[in-house]
Amino acid sequence: MKFAYILLFVFCTVLTIDAFAQNVSMQDVIKNKPNPPKLVNDYTNTLTLDQQQALERKLVTLDDSTFIQIAVVIVPTLSDMDVADAALELGRSWAVGNKKNNSGVVLLIAKNDRKLNISPGYGLEGALTDIEASHIIQDIIRPNFKGEDYYRGIDEGTDAIIKAVKGEYQTPRKKDKGISTGTILLIILLVFIFLAITSGGGGGFTGSRGGTFMSRRGYRGFNGPVTWGGGLGGGWGGGSSGGGGFGGFGGGSFGGGGASGSW
Repeated sequence: MKFAYILLFVFCTVLTIDAFAQNVSMQDVIKNKPNPPKLVNDYTNTLTLDQQQALERKLVTLDDSTFIQIAVVIVPTLSDMDVADAALELGRSWAVGNKKNNSGVVLLIAKNDRKLNISPGYGLEGALTDIEASHIIQDIIRPNFKGEDYYRGIDEGTDAIIKAVKGEYQTPRKKDKGISTGTILLIILLVFIFLAITSGGGGGFTGSRGGTFMSRRGYRGFNGPVTWGGGLGGGWGGGSSGGGGFGGFGGGSFGGGGASGSW
């Protein structure tokens, strides 16, 4: 009987925690910096404890070696806020990044709204460009999230962000489809016509000249909506991170760069 009471207590506790996680508002998250400080903050219970710890270790190692802080925040909903504004307000309130270098990045994920944003601090806008942030969202994070593999999306997404801020990330290029067979035949035909006219051997062609045929391919949009930039800005101060575990956010500034997307 005692064991049954214990099971009931555990079950009720889990339900209470889950209900709290689902009811937390974006404004509450922005106003309340995590204490103790963490780089990975899941307010939806989407990630297991092991997954959170694995991501935390990776990001703390990055912070210790480069003073670059990537804050991963998963919330249930944006509470009617714009995802880019929410990410920048969160970065401002939490003081994500190093104060001297403004080297912070916020990866905000609103699970129920199916929206996300990558916002770099001022010091990383040149390394993590809007286009690179868009590619990371659309080519890496979005496909995993659509398959409900949230951990893999975040893990591979943060790997790509780390490469970008280190100058090692290469945006994938569209494959060149080449010249079609019909275009090649048309070019050959035009060459023969031109040679016939210039050699004087052709009759019936008067005053016509062959033109240049070019296939212009504009920039193709991604699958799914993506917006660049926008949002709020500002600067603030804070402490510095310590060794071993995450020592706290350092006080970077954000200027509105980055990208948003959905899945």
